[in-house]
Amino acid sequence: MESVTRPARWKILLAFAIIYFVWGSTFFAIRVGVSQLPPFLFCAMRFLAAGLLVYLWAVAHGDRRPTARQWISAFLLAFLIFVVDYGLLFWAEQRVPSGIAAVVLATIPGFMALSEILILRTQKLTLRLVLALLSGIAGVAVLMSPSHLLGSIGGAAIDKKGAIALVIGAIGWSVASALSRKLPLPSSKVMSSGAQMLAGGIMLAIVAALRGEGRGLHLSAVSTSAWIALLYLVFAGSIAGFTAYVWLLHHESPTKVGTYAYVNPVVAVVLGYWLGGEPLGLRTIAGGVFVLSSVVAITTMRPQIKRVEIKHVKTGPAAEIAK
Repeated sequence: MESVTRPARWKILLAFAIIYFVWGSTFFAIRVGVSQLPPFLFCAMRFLAAGLLVYLWAVAHGDRRPTARQWISAFLLAFLIFVVDYGLLFWAEQRVPSGIAAVVLATIPGFMALSEILILRTQKLTLRLVLALLSGIAGVAVLMSPSHLLGSIGGAAIDKKGAIALVIGAIGWSVASALSRKLPLPSSKVMSSGAQMLAGGIMLAIVAALRGEGRGLHLSAVSTSAWIALLYLVFAGSIAGFTAYVWLLHHESPTKVGTYAYVNPVVAVVLGYWLGGEPLGLRTIAGGVFVLSSVVAITTMRPQIKRVEIKHVKTGPAAEIAK
């Protein structure tokens, strides 16, 4: 058997630092961008640029271009991931602090578990899963509850429309994750991700146009900080983050790599507080504890797998490259 040389420790640590801190910081970068640019237009700019770069990179390295059927799958998944999830995230961050947005989106593992039960039928509903889901729901409820119901926790409740948009976005991501295991997609994960981001960017641009987001917009009036945020999201959040994530999956266990789901909300909350002056009261801490407890319980439990044949098992959605 051919021996596999383990990478240098500093490379492992650097890759984890990228998926922990770079992905966690993207929520604040989104907030900076949507303070200057319309949300769906800003989102479209990010994923059109990242998708085109990744797609061209995959073509240059000899990856097969998607077939017609694979493009249909890419557009379907892209609608759920980029229009529903990311589009609503960018929109919601006009109303909800970036750190709290990250906490609410940390409910994604719970919705992913439900999607596996309801769509794929590859998981069983267990008591631990039920309690974990209830913990995640309780966390969002704490963040949304009227102040007079929380007594000493205090602090203003988050915008309900923003919170609902984030929950819908989390559901969209989770459904896409399940469907990606059934739909025909390119065998190359890089090509699959590039195609989905490109498709998502196109649909986001259409949504932005339908909303009239480009009317009256003067790009010359957009501050340098917003353009820096866009570049950061494209190159650090999407391209560097994806590269580190895929590389880690080849050298570390998926469970260990998946710990980014615990760290990202914490990083987002801290950055929002220190750089953006976002509130960090007991309400945020309490809601975050409930949600992160749910994440830990779900991601560390042993899967209760049903024996169900899944056709067209391919690479997952472009969710990871999109962070």
